[in-house]
Amino acid sequence: MFEGTFTALVTPFRDDRLDEQAFSQLIEDQIQKGITGIVPVGTTGESPTLDHSEHRRVIELAVKTANGRCKVIAGTGSNSTTEAVDLTQEAERLGADAALLVAPYYNRPTQEGLFLHYSKIAEATKLPLMLYSIPGRCGIEISVETTQRLASSCPNIVAIKEAGGSVERVSQLRSALPASFEILSGDDSLTVPFMSVGAVGVVSVASNLVPDRVSQMVHAALKGDFVTARKMHFELYPLFKDLFIESNPAPSKAALAMMGRMLPDVRLPLSPLSSASSAKLKATLNLCGLL
Repeated sequence: MFEGTFTALVTPFRDDRLDEQAFSQLIEDQIQKGITGIVPVGTTGESPTLDHSEHRRVIELAVKTANGRCKVIAGTGSNSTTEAVDLTQEAERLGADAALLVAPYYNRPTQEGLFLHYSKIAEATKLPLMLYSIPGRCGIEISVETTQRLASSCPNIVAIKEAGGSVERVSQLRSALPASFEILSGDDSLTVPFMSVGAVGVVSVASNLVPDRVSQMVHAALKGDFVTARKMHFELYPLFKDLFIESNPAPSKAALAMMGRMLPDVRLPLSPLSSASSAKLKATLNLCGLL
């Protein structure tokens, strides 16, 4: 179900409100350039600083704009299980195809707590669910054993977005999980290495800018053409790295603004890109043929 390239969409703002026109245009560009799917209101979409009505509207607009032309995986994770259940049920009601659930951050549950958290959400929805392990942001990892337990106990938990930075862990996950359980890279710069040991795609930040090129790289890897995939990886590698020159998604929004797609606005506590980082990012966009 999740084989391919899914864009972790930024949420455009204008005067600190959702810029619906820019958001719809961003999605339209994704679809026209062959993306597999979109992920509204993930962490790249600044979900922690959207209120519930904004969260709901972003999902609603994404589903409406996509109109069945690509998959919509709604970000519905929270460090409150009750809130995650409510957001996931709302995404289901709004017509999302699946939900992405980041590991509970800050409160640092045990692995048993993680198992109970995800089990509770899975019981409350019929949507296919993708776990999201990113210990660098959440302070905890969804262990291989917990992932295995969830895959066995919850039929609608069917995938994981893996952003732990380790090819070894992808190998461990692939060895422990059934073939039907899909692994996606959560780091653009590790997509090709992860796919070489069994991942089937990526939830990408870079594809906000270059959905066609990231999709082509992933398709090459899926076909086993790692010569082409590796070549494209190195062509895009400077972009992959510099989109994280400061906290995501400030660099991505700055880059999209340089390309004339939207304003670079982010919500506090994120801040606009510094002048030094902006200059470096602009040079990288030129290097990659985007300006």
